[in-house]
Amino acid sequence: MLGLSSRALFLTMTAVGKKLGYRDFTEVRRKVEKQYRRPSSFAPPKKLGRFCEISLDFRNGWPCYEVSSRHKSAMSHSDSHTEVLYLHGGAYIEEIGSNHWSLIEQLAREVPARVTVPIYPLAPHGTAARIVPMITTLADTLAERATGPTFFMGDSAGGGLALAIAQRLRDAEGNPPDGLVLIAPWLDITLGNPAVADIEPRDPLLAAEPLRFAGALWAGDLDPADPLVSPVNGEMAGLPPTTVFIGTRDILLAETYRFRDLATAAGVEVDFHEAAGDVHAYPLWPTAEARRARQQIIEALASTRAA
Repeated sequence: MLGLSSRALFLTMTAVGKKLGYRDFTEVRRKVEKQYRRPSSFAPPKKLGRFCEISLDFRNGWPCYEVSSRHKSAMSHSDSHTEVLYLHGGAYIEEIGSNHWSLIEQLAREVPARVTVPIYPLAPHGTAARIVPMITTLADTLAERATGPTFFMGDSAGGGLALAIAQRLRDAEGNPPDGLVLIAPWLDITLGNPAVADIEPRDPLLAAEPLRFAGALWAGDLDPADPLVSPVNGEMAGLPPTTVFIGTRDILLAETYRFRDLATAAGVEVDFHEAAGDVHAYPLWPTAEARRARQQIIEALASTRAA
Protein backbone atom coordinates (compact mmCIF):
# COMPACT_ATOMS: atom_id res chain seq x y z
CA MET A 1 0.00 0.00 0.00
CA LEU A 2 1.22 3.47 -0.84
CA GLY A 3 2.22 5.78 1.99
CA LEU A 4 0.65 9.20 2.50
CA SER A 5 3.44 11.03 0.65
CA SER A 6 3.13 8.75 -2.39
CA ARG A 7 -0.67 9.07 -2.45
CA ALA A 8 -0.35 12.86 -2.30
CA LEU A 9 2.21 12.78 -5.10
CA PHE A 10 -0.07 10.62 -7.25
CA LEU A 11 -3.00 13.00 -6.77
CA THR A 12 -0.80 15.99 -7.65
CA MET A 13 0.54 14.27 -10.75
CA THR A 14 -2.97 13.31 -11.81
CA ALA A 15 -3.93 16.98 -11.65
CA VAL A 16 -0.87 18.44 -13.41
CA GLY A 17 0.61 15.44 -15.24
CA LYS A 18 -0.35 16.76 -18.67
CA LYS A 19 2.15 19.60 -18.31
CA LEU A 20 4.65 17.96 -15.96
CA GLY A 21 5.02 14.70 -17.85
CA TYR A 22 4.50 13.20 -21.27
CA ARG A 23 0.77 12.60 -21.55
CA ASP A 24 -0.11 15.20 -24.17
CA PHE A 25 1.30 15.21 -27.72
CA THR A 26 1.05 19.00 -28.13
CA GLU A 27 2.82 19.58 -24.82
CA VAL A 28 5.64 17.18 -25.68
CA ARG A 29 6.13 18.82 -29.06
CA ARG A 30 6.26 22.18 -27.25
CA LYS A 31 8.97 20.79 -24.95
CA VAL A 32 11.07 19.83 -27.98
CA GLU A 33 10.61 23.21 -29.65
CA LYS A 34 11.37 25.11 -26.43
CA GLN A 35 14.55 23.12 -25.81
CA TYR A 36 15.59 23.74 -29.41
CA ARG A 37 15.08 27.52 -29.17
CA ARG A 38 16.23 28.10 -25.60
CA PRO A 39 18.11 25.14 -24.06
CA SER A 40 17.52 24.52 -20.36
CA SER A 41 20.32 24.79 -17.85
CA PHE A 42 22.07 21.53 -17.09
CA ALA A 43 24.21 22.93 -14.25
CA PRO A 44 24.04 21.22 -10.87
CA PRO A 45 22.36 23.18 -8.06
CA LYS A 46 24.70 25.43 -6.07
CA LYS A 47 24.07 23.52 -2.85
CA LEU A 48 25.69 20.43 -4.37
CA GLY A 49 29.05 22.18 -4.14
CA ARG A 50 28.72 22.44 -0.35
CA PHE A 51 28.91 18.69 0.01
CA CYS A 52 30.63 17.41 -3.13
CA GLU A 53 33.64 18.05 -5.30
CA ILE A 54 32.44 18.88 -8.81
CA SER A 55 34.60 18.94 -11.92
CA LEU A 56 33.56 19.64 -15.50
CA ASP A 57 35.20 18.79 -18.79
CA PHE A 58 34.04 18.74 -22.39
CA ARG A 59 35.02 15.28 -23.55
CA ASN A 60 33.34 14.34 -26.83
CA GLY A 61 32.57 18.02 -27.34
CA TRP A 62 29.80 18.17 -24.73
CA PRO A 63 29.81 18.68 -20.96
CA CYS A 64 30.62 15.85 -18.59
CA TYR A 65 30.56 16.27 -14.79
CA GLU A 66 32.31 14.25 -12.12
CA VAL A 67 30.84 14.42 -8.63
CA SER A 68 32.44 12.95 -5.50
CA SER A 69 32.26 13.43 -1.75
CA ARG A 70 34.15 16.35 -0.20
CA HIS A 71 35.03 14.09 2.73
CA LYS A 72 38.23 12.50 1.50
CA SER A 73 38.10 9.84 4.21
CA ALA A 74 34.88 8.58 2.68
CA MET A 75 36.65 7.90 -0.60
CA SER A 76 39.69 6.15 0.88
CA HIS A 77 38.28 2.68 1.48
CA SER A 78 41.19 0.41 0.53
CA ASP A 79 42.32 3.11 -1.94
CA SER A 80 39.40 2.17 -4.17
CA HIS A 81 36.53 4.09 -5.71
CA THR A 82 33.06 3.00 -6.68
CA GLU A 83 32.53 4.40 -10.16
CA VAL A 84 29.00 5.26 -11.27
CA LEU A 85 28.06 6.38 -14.76
CA TYR A 86 24.70 8.15 -14.36
CA LEU A 87 22.53 8.73 -17.45
CA HIS A 88 19.56 11.02 -16.86
CA GLY A 89 16.04 10.55 -18.13
CA GLY A 90 13.71 12.99 -19.85
CA ALA A 91 12.47 11.08 -22.92
CA TYR A 92 15.72 12.04 -24.73
CA ILE A 93 14.25 15.54 -25.18
CA GLU A 94 14.61 17.15 -21.73
CA GLU A 95 17.66 18.12 -19.73
CA ILE A 96 18.86 16.73 -16.42
CA GLY A 97 16.85 18.08 -13.48
CA SER A 98 17.02 18.68 -9.74
CA ASN A 99 15.68 15.22 -8.83
CA HIS A 100 18.53 13.63 -10.79
CA TRP A 101 21.12 15.81 -9.07
CA SER A 102 19.66 14.92 -5.66
CA LEU A 103 20.16 11.22 -6.34
CA ILE A 104 23.66 11.87 -7.71
CA GLU A 105 24.56 13.76 -4.53
CA GLN A 106 23.29 10.92 -2.37
CA LEU A 107 25.31 8.36 -4.34
CA ALA A 108 28.47 10.47 -4.07
CA ARG A 109 28.12 11.03 -0.34
CA GLU A 110 26.66 7.78 0.96
CA VAL A 111 28.12 4.97 -1.16
CA PRO A 112 30.50 6.89 -1.49
CA ALA A 113 31.04 7.00 -5.25
CA ARG A 114 32.62 9.05 -7.99
CA VAL A 115 29.67 9.76 -10.25
CA THR A 116 30.23 10.65 -13.90
CA VAL A 117 27.32 12.53 -15.47
CA PRO A 118 27.47 13.12 -19.23
CA ILE A 119 25.21 15.92 -20.47
CA TYR A 120 24.53 14.17 -23.76
CA PRO A 121 22.96 16.09 -26.68
CA LEU A 122 19.19 15.77 -26.72
CA ALA A 123 17.03 14.73 -29.66
CA PRO A 124 16.73 15.74 -32.41
CA HIS A 125 20.39 16.93 -32.31
CA GLY A 126 21.39 13.82 -30.42
CA THR A 127 20.37 10.47 -31.86
CA ALA A 128 21.08 6.90 -30.81
CA ALA A 129 23.44 6.28 -33.72
CA ARG A 130 25.61 9.21 -32.62
CA ILE A 131 25.31 9.20 -28.83
CA VAL A 132 25.37 5.51 -27.87
CA PRO A 133 28.84 4.83 -29.38
CA MET A 134 30.26 7.99 -27.78
CA ILE A 135 28.96 7.18 -24.30
CA THR A 136 30.08 3.57 -24.73
CA THR A 137 33.64 4.84 -25.21
CA LEU A 138 33.28 6.95 -22.05
CA ALA A 139 31.86 3.97 -20.15
CA ASP A 140 34.73 1.74 -21.25
CA THR A 141 37.24 4.35 -20.05
CA LEU A 142 35.54 4.58 -16.64
CA ALA A 143 35.50 0.81 -16.19
CA GLU A 144 39.13 0.57 -17.26
CA ARG A 145 40.35 3.23 -14.80
CA ALA A 146 38.26 1.92 -11.91
CA THR A 147 40.03 0.83 -8.73
CA GLY A 148 36.75 -0.52 -7.37
CA PRO A 149 33.39 -1.65 -8.73
CA THR A 150 31.75 0.15 -11.66
CA PHE A 151 28.02 0.62 -12.22
CA PHE A 152 26.03 2.01 -15.14
CA MET A 153 22.82 3.61 -13.90
CA GLY A 154 19.98 5.50 -15.51
CA ASP A 155 16.34 6.42 -15.16
CA SER A 156 13.67 6.25 -17.88
CA ALA A 157 15.38 7.13 -21.18
CA GLY A 158 18.69 7.02 -19.31
CA GLY A 159 17.90 3.49 -18.18
CA GLY A 160 17.39 2.38 -21.77
CA LEU A 161 20.62 4.13 -22.71
CA ALA A 162 22.50 2.38 -19.89
CA LEU A 163 21.32 -1.04 -21.11
CA ALA A 164 22.17 -0.24 -24.75
CA ILE A 165 25.68 0.81 -23.70
CA ALA A 166 26.21 -2.33 -21.63
CA GLN A 167 25.15 -4.50 -24.59
CA ARG A 168 27.41 -2.64 -27.01
CA LEU A 169 30.36 -2.78 -24.62
CA ARG A 170 29.87 -6.53 -24.18
CA ASP A 171 29.77 -7.07 -27.95
CA ALA A 172 32.97 -5.03 -28.37
CA GLU A 173 34.64 -7.08 -25.60
CA GLY A 174 35.36 -3.88 -23.69
CA ASN A 175 35.64 -3.39 -19.93
CA PRO A 176 32.30 -4.49 -18.46
CA PRO A 177 30.61 -2.88 -15.45
CA ASP A 178 30.05 -4.82 -12.26
CA GLY A 179 26.37 -4.03 -12.36
CA LEU A 180 23.49 -2.10 -13.90
CA VAL A 181 20.84 -0.12 -12.02
CA LEU A 182 17.80 0.66 -14.16
CA ILE A 183 15.11 2.96 -12.75
CA ALA A 184 11.86 2.70 -14.75
CA PRO A 185 13.88 2.08 -17.95
CA TRP A 186 12.43 2.93 -21.37
CA LEU A 187 13.48 -0.20 -23.22
CA ASP A 188 11.22 -0.16 -26.30
CA ILE A 189 10.62 3.25 -27.82
CA THR A 190 7.77 1.88 -29.95
CA LEU A 191 5.73 1.01 -26.84
CA GLY A 192 4.26 -1.76 -28.92
CA ASN A 193 3.45 -4.10 -26.04
CA PRO A 194 -0.37 -4.62 -25.89
CA ALA A 195 -0.25 -4.27 -22.10
CA VAL A 196 0.69 -0.58 -22.49
CA ALA A 197 -2.92 0.28 -23.36
CA ASP A 198 -4.13 -1.41 -20.17
CA ILE A 199 -1.71 0.51 -17.95
CA GLU A 200 -1.96 3.92 -19.65
CA PRO A 201 -5.23 5.06 -17.99
CA ARG A 202 -3.58 4.55 -14.57
CA ASP A 203 -0.34 6.37 -15.43
CA PRO A 204 -0.53 10.09 -14.48
CA LEU A 205 2.71 11.03 -16.28
CA LEU A 206 3.19 9.03 -19.47
CA ALA A 207 1.17 8.23 -22.58
CA ALA A 208 2.21 6.18 -25.58
CA GLU A 209 1.60 8.58 -28.49
CA PRO A 210 3.71 11.52 -27.26
CA LEU A 211 6.49 9.19 -26.15
CA ARG A 212 6.56 7.55 -29.58
CA PHE A 213 7.07 11.01 -31.06
CA ALA A 214 10.04 11.69 -28.77
CA GLY A 215 11.39 8.19 -29.38
CA ALA A 216 11.29 8.66 -33.16
CA LEU A 217 13.47 11.76 -32.79
CA TRP A 218 16.00 9.70 -30.80
CA ALA A 219 15.91 6.88 -33.36
CA GLY A 220 16.71 9.24 -36.21
CA ASP A 221 17.56 7.17 -39.27
CA LEU A 222 17.64 3.89 -37.35
CA ASP A 223 14.79 1.41 -37.22
CA PRO A 224 12.97 2.02 -33.91
CA ALA A 225 13.32 -1.70 -33.19
CA ASP A 226 17.12 -1.54 -33.49
CA PRO A 227 18.67 -2.63 -30.15
CA LEU A 228 20.70 0.59 -30.14
CA VAL A 229 17.35 2.39 -29.80
CA SER A 230 15.19 -0.28 -28.11
CA PRO A 231 17.64 -2.44 -26.14
CA VAL A 232 15.00 -4.91 -25.00
CA ASN A 233 15.44 -6.33 -28.52
CA GLY A 234 19.16 -6.92 -27.94
CA GLU A 235 20.99 -9.97 -26.68
CA MET A 236 20.84 -10.39 -22.90
CA ALA A 237 23.41 -13.11 -22.30
CA GLY A 238 26.61 -11.85 -20.76
CA LEU A 239 25.13 -8.78 -19.07
CA PRO A 240 26.19 -8.02 -15.49
CA PRO A 241 23.87 -8.35 -12.47
CA THR A 242 21.04 -5.86 -12.90
CA THR A 243 18.82 -4.11 -10.38
CA VAL A 244 15.49 -2.76 -11.61
CA PHE A 245 12.98 -0.40 -9.97
CA ILE A 246 9.51 0.10 -11.49
CA GLY A 247 6.08 1.22 -10.29
CA THR A 248 2.85 -0.40 -11.42
CA ARG A 249 1.32 2.95 -12.56
CA ASP A 250 3.96 3.22 -15.29
CA ILE A 251 3.38 2.30 -18.94
CA LEU A 252 7.01 1.17 -19.12
CA LEU A 253 6.15 -1.69 -16.76
CA ALA A 254 5.21 -4.11 -19.54
CA GLU A 255 8.57 -4.02 -21.31
CA THR A 256 10.38 -4.03 -17.98
CA TYR A 257 8.69 -7.37 -17.25
CA ARG A 258 9.79 -8.55 -20.67
CA PHE A 259 13.38 -7.52 -19.99
CA ARG A 260 13.33 -9.31 -16.63
CA ASP A 261 12.10 -12.53 -18.19
CA LEU A 262 14.48 -12.43 -21.17
CA ALA A 263 17.49 -11.53 -19.04
CA THR A 264 16.73 -14.17 -16.41
CA ALA A 265 16.30 -16.82 -19.12
CA ALA A 266 19.70 -15.81 -20.51
CA GLY A 267 21.36 -16.34 -17.14
CA VAL A 268 21.52 -12.72 -15.99
CA GLU A 269 21.00 -12.07 -12.28
CA VAL A 270 18.07 -9.63 -11.99
CA ASP A 271 17.05 -8.03 -8.69
CA PHE A 272 13.55 -6.77 -9.49
CA HIS A 273 11.77 -4.18 -7.32
CA GLU A 274 8.13 -3.55 -8.19
CA ALA A 275 6.27 -0.86 -6.24
CA ALA A 276 2.54 -1.46 -6.24
CA GLY A 277 0.58 1.70 -7.08
CA ASP A 278 3.66 3.86 -7.58
CA VAL A 279 4.41 6.15 -10.52
CA HIS A 280 7.07 6.48 -13.19
CA ALA A 281 10.64 6.71 -11.85
CA TYR A 282 9.33 6.62 -8.28
CA PRO A 283 12.80 6.43 -6.61
CA LEU A 284 13.46 10.00 -7.78
CA TRP A 285 10.45 11.57 -6.03
CA PRO A 286 10.22 12.98 -2.45
CA THR A 287 8.28 10.10 -0.88
CA ALA A 288 8.88 7.44 1.76
CA GLU A 289 8.86 4.71 -0.93
CA ALA A 290 11.45 6.66 -2.91
CA ARG A 291 13.70 7.02 0.12
CA ARG A 292 13.56 3.27 0.71
CA ALA A 293 14.39 2.58 -2.93
CA ARG A 294 17.35 4.97 -2.88
CA GLN A 295 18.63 3.32 0.28
CA GLN A 296 18.39 -0.07 -1.44
CA ILE A 297 20.46 1.29 -4.33
CA ILE A 298 23.09 2.69 -1.99
CA GLU A 299 23.28 -0.53 0.00
CA ALA A 300 23.64 -2.60 -3.16
CA LEU A 301 26.50 -0.44 -4.47
CA ALA A 302 28.20 -0.24 -1.08
CA SER A 303 27.99 -4.00 -0.51
CA THR A 304 29.61 -4.70 -3.88
CA ARG A 305 32.38 -2.31 -2.93
CA ALA A 306 32.89 -3.98 0.45
CA ALA A 307 33.04 -7.42 -1.18
